[in-house]
Amino acid sequence: MTHDESKLGKFRQRAAQKVLEVLSTGQDVMFLVEGDASTYSTFGHLARHVTAMDADIEIETIAGVSSFNAAAARLQFPLTEVDDKMAVIPANYGIETIDQLLNEFDTLVLMKVKPLLDEIIALLEKRGLVEHAAFIEKAGSLEERVVRNVCALKGQTVNYLSLMLVKNPHRERGEILRGCRKKSVSTSDKESVINA
Repeated sequence: MTHDESKLGKFRQRAAQKVLEVLSTGQDVMFLVEGDASTYSTFGHLARHVTAMDADIEIETIAGVSSFNAAAARLQFPLTEVDDKMAVIPANYGIETIDQLLNEFDTLVLMKVKPLLDEIIALLEKRGLVEHAAFIEKAGSLEERVVRNVCALKGQTVNYLSLMLVKNPHRERGEILRGCRKKSVSTSDKESVINA
């Protein structure tokens, strides 16, 4: 695993070349992914490199079940209802970003929580959201592990394929107007709109 784009580019180019070699023999190539090929998958990189090298190659993507959807189903955890807002991010965006997003979204899906697990738990404790969070490792697989008391994970090493679902029932939401949630408008703001 690396984030070095020059190294990644070389590996992706090499993989695309191997795929094209097989395709040139008249055979099809299948790329299997865990979850969904369009959600945090290496498939997109490979597909772009293959089509960049040969624009005539046809690629068909079959929808899968993303890990966070599998986790939500397993946990009976509704991701969104009515007009809820949801964000899906890799946890490595950092604690400050996670803290900010908890103010803006009703549901936060944190992917790849392993490196920041203890810090995430500390943030959830600070915000009173521990009971509104759930952890799942290797969602949908035979090795799946579910932990509803996320505080029990403090100090543990978890698998790379781990995520956390967090609801924020304390988020300020505003009133519903004509089927959409609008932020509350102060009396002076209403008067300025009417007078405009």
